[in-house]
Amino acid sequence: MSRAGLDKKPHEVAAMFDGVARRYDLTNTVLSFGQDRRWREVTRRALAPKPGERVLDLAAGSGVSTVEFARSGAWCVAADFSLGMLSVGRDRGVPMVAADALRLPFADESFDAATISFGLRNLVDTAAGLREMLRVVRPGGRLVVCEFSTPTWQPFRTIYMNYLMRALPPIARAVSSNPDAYVYLAESIREWPDQRALAELIAESGWSGVQWRNLTSGVVAVHRAVKPS
Repeated sequence: MSRAGLDKKPHEVAAMFDGVARRYDLTNTVLSFGQDRRWREVTRRALAPKPGERVLDLAAGSGVSTVEFARSGAWCVAADFSLGMLSVGRDRGVPMVAADALRLPFADESFDAATISFGLRNLVDTAAGLREMLRVVRPGGRLVVCEFSTPTWQPFRTIYMNYLMRALPPIARAVSSNPDAYVYLAESIREWPDQRALAELIAESGWSGVQWRNLTSGVVAVHRAVKPS
C-alpha cells in the first residue's frame, strides 16, 4: 500500500483510500481524540437537513456522515470515488454512488444541499469541485464544507503542526491499515488554505453568503454558503 502525493492524482488518492478503508473511521477517532464525532454533529447542524430534502454527501467514505444527515428524514446519498471506502459502508442503509467529484453523475439542480467533509482538500482541482457542487444544487440551496484548517492561536498552531508531522505518523502506524497514507494527510493539511482563503475560493466559485465557524481552536473549520437564486 502507498500514499498519494500532493499533486493529488485521482487514481493515487483513490488507491490510498482503498488501502485505509478497513480501519479508516477508527483511525480518525483515535487521531482526533474523539473530536470527529463533534465535528460531524456541528456539520449536520450547519447543513440543517429537513425531511423530504435531497442531500448530496460528497467524499462520504464509508457513509458515517451520511447516516448522521439521514436521521433528519432527508434523502441522503453518499458519493465517493474510493470503491474500498464505499464497500466498508455498504450495510449502513444509505444509498451509495461511486462518483468523481469533478464530474458528478447527477442532473443540474437535483439536490437541496451538498456537503463535503475532509474531502475537498483531496481534489486535484478544488475550484472545479466547488463549481460542480454548485451545478447539482438548486438555486437557494446550501453548501457546507467541513475541513481541516489553521489554528487561530499561534502557540497552539506551533504545537499542532509539530503533532501533525511528528506524532501523527507513529500513532497511525499503531492503528491504521496503511500508515503511510497519514503522512500525506499531514502534508496536505499543512499546504491547505486558511479559513479566509478558503472562504474566498468558495465565493469565487459562485457561492454566496460564505461564512465559517472554527472548531477545536481552528484545527477544523465549517464553511457554509448558499447558491444564488
